[in-house]
Amino acid sequence: MNTINPEKSASPIKQPPKMPGALPFLGHMLKFGKNPFLYMMTLRDTLGEIGEFRMFHQKMVLMTGPEANEAFFRAPDAQLDQSQAYKIMTPIFGKGVVFDAPPHKKDQQLKMLMPVLRDKPMRGYAQVIVQEVEQMIADWGNTGEIDLLEFMKELTIYTSSHCLLGDEFRYELNEEFAKIYHDLEKGVNPLAFVFPNLPLPVFRRRDKARARLQELVTGIIAKRAQKAEKSEDAFQLLIDSKYDDGTHLSPHEITGMLIGTIFAGHHTTAGTAAWTLLELAKRPEQLNLVLSELDAHFGAEGEVTFQSLREIPVLENVIKEVLRLHPPLIFLIRKVMKDFHFKGYTVKAGKYVCASPRVSHRIAEIFPDPEKFDPGRYSEERQEDAKPFSWIAFGGGKHKCTGNAFAMLQLKAIFSILLRRYTFELVDEKDYYQDDFTQMVVQPLSPCRVRYIKRTDIKENVAELKAPEKQESGRVNPGFEIKIDRELCQGHAACMTEAPEVFHVDDGGNLTILQENPSMELLEKVRLAEKYCPTKAIFVNTKNL
Repeated sequence: MNTINPEKSASPIKQPPKMPGALPFLGHMLKFGKNPFLYMMTLRDTLGEIGEFRMFHQKMVLMTGPEANEAFFRAPDAQLDQSQAYKIMTPIFGKGVVFDAPPHKKDQQLKMLMPVLRDKPMRGYAQVIVQEVEQMIADWGNTGEIDLLEFMKELTIYTSSHCLLGDEFRYELNEEFAKIYHDLEKGVNPLAFVFPNLPLPVFRRRDKARARLQELVTGIIAKRAQKAEKSEDAFQLLIDSKYDDGTHLSPHEITGMLIGTIFAGHHTTAGTAAWTLLELAKRPEQLNLVLSELDAHFGAEGEVTFQSLREIPVLENVIKEVLRLHPPLIFLIRKVMKDFHFKGYTVKAGKYVCASPRVSHRIAEIFPDPEKFDPGRYSEERQEDAKPFSWIAFGGGKHKCTGNAFAMLQLKAIFSILLRRYTFELVDEKDYYQDDFTQMVVQPLSPCRVRYIKRTDIKENVAELKAPEKQESGRVNPGFEIKIDRELCQGHAACMTEAPEVFHVDDGGNLTILQENPSMELLEKVRLAEKYCPTKAIFVNTKNL
């Protein structure tokens, strides 16, 4: 009688193909470090939508394309762990804070910050941002030159700290906080991914800045405790927050979460703001389209509000195209805690998987002529980003950046003022302006010089232009339903603002559908809720149109 050894008869595990050319100890680090984007593009061209490379001793698996992105973003934390991959941030945020906290504690910490990013407080941020822009350009005069990236870094640290952290950080600690933040920002160094505690000057300054900020935070907490009136910013929210067991956050935890808040609101936005202006300055025809929209919509001195910023699709599509071509984070990482499977391949536990917005955004089958700057891709006629998980500038799934709505609001508010006051020209040749891949967060190469010229034509333009007439919605026959992707919902509550008759979000961020089959009178409200959901978790399914 023949017996079969099950170990020998079992099918061998099919692991992702590997990139050739790994060096001893270094792996592929030299080529990757020189230009990670080009290296990952080469990997995709060579191996397809999944392939393995090595950074020092770490085995990395790159996954690109909508299907791979969806598998990556929808995987549970128990399988692909975000926290394990971002230990690089532990010296900055602090031990036991966010990525270094146990899963149940991390989830509670992130929920504590959600209220300041909800729809209701967001409506007050537009005026704050406008105020900051006006102050920054008040003494510009008729013409001059600036380092655009440095200008945007300064502006966005002011807007973010003013909106999210409160007056003390914006006014009382202005210069010192900017210096502290700069040293923390420089601590996000590629070396820290593998060796976060090397005795390097940049890491020493990082640690010193973190300790000093905690001293300042502790002092502000004591001062606020003496005041009768409470602030409504993220700082006060964290002071008042409690864990499920009733304990308050410590000054150490509050410091780390404030740093995380500002990183989310500033770290990536400054580069995107700079690239938006650079791409427009390179293309006068695109700049004129944006100017025409802003002039027609706002007029010469029209008020910038939360609602008015929703109604400038030309500028919004320009920003989306900038984020497609220049996503600040060129790859996102997770550690494999349990074997991960994708299309017949198995990624073994202990390895890392990463998704790359920059590579996925250049797949010609999804974005034709992918190197071309073309904001028309996102028009209602083309909708090249309609395929789920194809455009992932803010990530995706339940870990999609919770500050994405604030980032878009901030960018649109900045340009709704800046571009109605000045036009911009490049100082150097077009090809000089490139991405700087030596930084963990990709921004334009410094110096990044532009020339500003005060606009004198806006009143004439406003007189000639007519605001685009709103198209009447087509006739809709009865029969529509609402679908919610619970995994994507983060509790921003934009839906509740648009259609309170249909949606309710409680203080814990839990969404309840009040009417499963709303009347047709509510269809337009529900469609607005679908449109303005920051995480695209709502789907309106119409029938018999």
